[in-house]
Amino acid sequence: MTRIAVILGSTRPNRNGSQVARWVVDTASQRGDAEFELIDLRDHPLPHLDEPMAPMFGPSVNTHTRAWAERIAPFDGFVVVTPEYNGGVPGVLKNAIDHLCAEWTDKAVGFVSYGVNGGARAVVQLRTVCGTLGMADVGHQVAISVLTDFENYTTFTPRDHHMAALNKTLDQLIAWSAALAPLRAGAETTLVDS
Repeated sequence: MTRIAVILGSTRPNRNGSQVARWVVDTASQRGDAEFELIDLRDHPLPHLDEPMAPMFGPSVNTHTRAWAERIAPFDGFVVVTPEYNGGVPGVLKNAIDHLCAEWTDKAVGFVSYGVNGGARAVVQLRTVCGTLGMADVGHQVAISVLTDFENYTTFTPRDHHMAALNKTLDQLIAWSAALAPLRAGAETTLVDS
């Protein structure tokens, strides 16, 4: 079965993302057409990119990066839950992405974003980054406003249109993850042997 990781891209105290990520996992897990698992970046602290060589040139010498690679490698696709900070991607999320290369390649990615403007500018940046890594980003996304979709700016209250957007995003993500499987088949042995 297709395995999808839901990556929570914020580590801030009192973050709104944990509610959003839990909603994504709970909703997605009811589908039955893929397995979904939450990956919280708080559980995978990485220093600022400290690799002596670019990740595209092979396995890391650092145990923290190797552990991160082992966590990401088994998944067929990803849903990135991201806030928008000052018009962009959270540094911790970009850093986690930058630590790897082959583990992202030929996999699909979808986005659930939140912010004053629904996190749209963070997703624009992530589409560029993910495309550069050889990921297929799906067209649909979920955009959540911290001004209108959280009670008192703290309690996430998803609306019907959010559910429809999430299901469309997941439909595309699962289809693309399956379509890319033949490209990943040869790479899986390379990742394990590295």
